[in-house]
Amino acid sequence: MILNYTKILVAATVATTIMSCNNAPKTMQESKEKVIPAFDTTSLDKTVRPQDDFDGYANGNWKKLNPIPATDGTWGAFHIIDKENSEVKLKGIIDEVLKIKEAKEGSDEQKIGDMYRSYMDTLQIEKLGLSPLKTYIDKIDKITNLTDWMAVNGELQMIGVSSVMGIYVDADDRNSKMNAVKWVQNGLSLNEKSYYSGNDERMKMIRAEFVKHVDNTFNLTGKATPKAGETILNFETSLAKIQLSNVELRDPIKTYNKISTADLKTMSKNADWALFSSKQNIVSDTIIVQNKKYFTDLNTLLTRTDINTLKLYTYYKLINAFGYYLPKSIKVERFNFYGTTMAGIKEQKKRAIQAIDVTEGVGNGNIIGRLYVKQFFPESSKKKMVEMIENVRTVYGERIDQLTWMTDSTKLMAKKKLSTFTYKIGYPDKWEDYTAITVKPNALIENIISNTLWNHNKMLSDVGKPVDKERWGFSPQTVNAYYNPLNNEVVFPAGILQAPFFNPNADDAINYGGIIAVIGHEFTHGFDDQGAQYDEVGNLRNWWSEQDLANFQGLSKNYINYFGAFEPIKGININGELTIGENIADLGGLTLAYNALLRSLKGKPEPAKIDGFTWQQRFFLSWAQVWHNNIKDEELRNRLQTDPHSPARYRINGPLKHLQEFYDAFGVKEGDAMWIPVSERVKIW
Repeated sequence: MILNYTKILVAATVATTIMSCNNAPKTMQESKEKVIPAFDTTSLDKTVRPQDDFDGYANGNWKKLNPIPATDGTWGAFHIIDKENSEVKLKGIIDEVLKIKEAKEGSDEQKIGDMYRSYMDTLQIEKLGLSPLKTYIDKIDKITNLTDWMAVNGELQMIGVSSVMGIYVDADDRNSKMNAVKWVQNGLSLNEKSYYSGNDERMKMIRAEFVKHVDNTFNLTGKATPKAGETILNFETSLAKIQLSNVELRDPIKTYNKISTADLKTMSKNADWALFSSKQNIVSDTIIVQNKKYFTDLNTLLTRTDINTLKLYTYYKLINAFGYYLPKSIKVERFNFYGTTMAGIKEQKKRAIQAIDVTEGVGNGNIIGRLYVKQFFPESSKKKMVEMIENVRTVYGERIDQLTWMTDSTKLMAKKKLSTFTYKIGYPDKWEDYTAITVKPNALIENIISNTLWNHNKMLSDVGKPVDKERWGFSPQTVNAYYNPLNNEVVFPAGILQAPFFNPNADDAINYGGIIAVIGHEFTHGFDDQGAQYDEVGNLRNWWSEQDLANFQGLSKNYINYFGAFEPIKGININGELTIGENIADLGGLTLAYNALLRSLKGKPEPAKIDGFTWQQRFFLSWAQVWHNNIKDEELRNRLQTDPHSPARYRINGPLKHLQEFYDAFGVKEGDAMWIPVSERVKIW
């Protein structure tokens, strides 16, 4: 994946026309016709030497001209495109739908229109208060023992309320053609286990503010309880201690433990996990668990925890799960902690903009996505993408042949895997059936629950069945891309196939530094520290010789140490182990894209300069402008703890120091800040 999210036009011989990316079109038609520059030279800060700080040179002025909106914690190319997708394109679709006086019951238009109306009907939301959740609140109140608690938590999980254990269905890592039931650690209200143990001032502040937030939430919902926040924090701190770290969770072998459901009783004598599962209608003889020890440790924790503490915990998880859709006072309290305290965001988006995001969620974004692709995704882009993907595949094969650290036998296996990569472009060929999702104009929480239950029931239908290889993990309008090792596939939604990533009319060097590098990035995920452990059909299986694997791990270790030395915040370094997969993918993506561009220019005249830049320079400038980004300190701190991607500045500068082509393009010499000794440069793929 190229971003943790959770949203140039010139001929080769003429100068770029400068246009601001922030001049969003006012209508859908204007959006279709808007001309986007191939390369925005106004982004450059020529007071900075590219040999010392390439991000500062390529993006310095952009950063000055694009402050982070008060409604966001970070701001970059992804966010600008996502904003236009949402506030222009999707808004245009919704506006047209809202004009329909009587949309057919059950139609896409009816569901889109009524979901939007239900979120905008604040009078009804205030009037209903917590009543849409009363059934669930009553069930929590009636809990008297651990068995009751397990049953209620199982039921709540079906409607999207997290608990100490999560269950989902996905391909079996060692038999990727068949679906399996997977059990994973869950239930922390803060981002990750380190938030409960970190001793720096910010971590201490977050925990203190969390306690206040929980107490405020209980007070606002009429459940004022002495020390509720402290009680829940103490429980979650104990929960965090027995969970794996985000680095440990990256190990697909360590986290693959297939057991029989009968074994659950042996591992956890007091907590009735069979009941927890049955309340979700999940039935399977075997399951895959991340960590067997978690069950035994969790059994001890739940047994020794007072039942009233567990009830407080579950009540908070329920309110927090639906806080975004509840009356204003509760919604604001939730935002103040998770938005302002955690991410530094000062303002909520306008209600009408929030309503677009909520409406987009119906059917995982695919209901409105069907209308989106009809208007905004030219089929010609799909054909162009196929050509580019195959170009990258060819170059990757050539790169494998040239590797000096890998023997021929492993090269054959690597090329076999490469040859079986499949890809999805734009949008699904087959859409899901969304009939079971019911949406009403004045019942927001009912609508959210209906959508969540649809997802849950779709998951249930996969249990014990062959994997549906045609299913997508993103909606078409998503500004992102991903590699799925279980399918050995790369996926590029329509949303990312636009400038600055992809412009079919742009200079080749710009597109290769943008979308081709993105394609190369996703291909390389098939051979990063995790992807390299899966074979050509998506099974978790070692296909490496012992020495080749040791060589690969040694190169990876060097790159881990390289990124681990970066210190974005004083005293806080990048976690090289957490980010290694994405860092390898960035290095591979750049390498593949440059070599693919070089290959495409064979036998052709040398491309002319544009705006004074050679094609080599334009390639690297395009890479830098894809990742231009401003980020608030609070959000940066969060990402250093939890994000498997390095901060944008280091994604730009970091891999460039390992590419001789970059040194040649900008004349980087020893003594320049962008220079490192040849002996320290890492070349993996």
